[in-house]
Amino acid sequence: MASSRVRLLLENIKAEHTIFALPFAYMGMVLAARGLPTLAQFLWISLAMVSARTLAMSANRVIDAEIDARNERTRNRPLSRGDLAYWQVYLVILVALVLYLLSAWRLNRLTLELAPLALVFMVGYSYTKRFTWASHWVLGITDGAAAAGGWIAVLGRFEPATWLLWLAVTMWIAGFDLIYACQDVAFDRAEGLHSVPADFGVPVALRLARLCHAVTLAALLALGLSMHLSLAYWLGWLGAAGLLIYEHSLVSPSDLSRLDVAFFNVNGYLSVLVFIATFVSLLWRR
Repeated sequence: MASSRVRLLLENIKAEHTIFALPFAYMGMVLAARGLPTLAQFLWISLAMVSARTLAMSANRVIDAEIDARNERTRNRPLSRGDLAYWQVYLVILVALVLYLLSAWRLNRLTLELAPLALVFMVGYSYTKRFTWASHWVLGITDGAAAAGGWIAVLGRFEPATWLLWLAVTMWIAGFDLIYACQDVAFDRAEGLHSVPADFGVPVALRLARLCHAVTLAALLALGLSMHLSLAYWLGWLGAAGLLIYEHSLVSPSDLSRLDVAFFNVNGYLSVLVFIATFVSLLWRR
């Protein structure tokens, strides 16, 4: 019984999607450390990122529960179909909040000072589709903060390259969220929800997604140059460019049938690839 409840809670927050942002948080961590952080830093950063994501996704499920129940794509989520009670999800949010703030406190003063602002974005994102088509970039900024958070968790300050990494992740997330939102155009329009595909059409969304991912590659290029990273990083950069080109080849305004492959597989590979390439690059030059 307990194991099935845990499984439902993990399903509710799409735990497998942690693969998108967590590698970039670790990328910020190793770049700030110029290699390996301390074990304590690694553990507290890991706890901070997992608890923050758990909090954000659980809050999203509560805030959007009624909308999700009306959407054919999301109506089978555990909270929407009634397999989880609201009090159980609220309890998860409370525990995640405590662990997140504890982690921020244990890391350094700046992470603790910025924690409330991060919470505003983590919870506030869920409301943005109700009034603006710019929600894709709000999500990007929120997830990009994980990469910047990994950086300042080690150093206790921002560096110029921190902003490049944040920009890269922001535009990467926004780009693939633009693609993902294309499947909900009819529903969003019927519900009065806002997104680029719903407000301006799928062709515009896909063009903007390509632009976002071009900015991602440019920011990662500038990051590698500013940090004087070695060959391994540049091989990873080329791999990321290839994956993004492949991702965009999978979808078109007239054919979104391979959208799940573009969203889940390609982006999961990309985040892990860029992190590994960065880490190897830092170790290689030591």
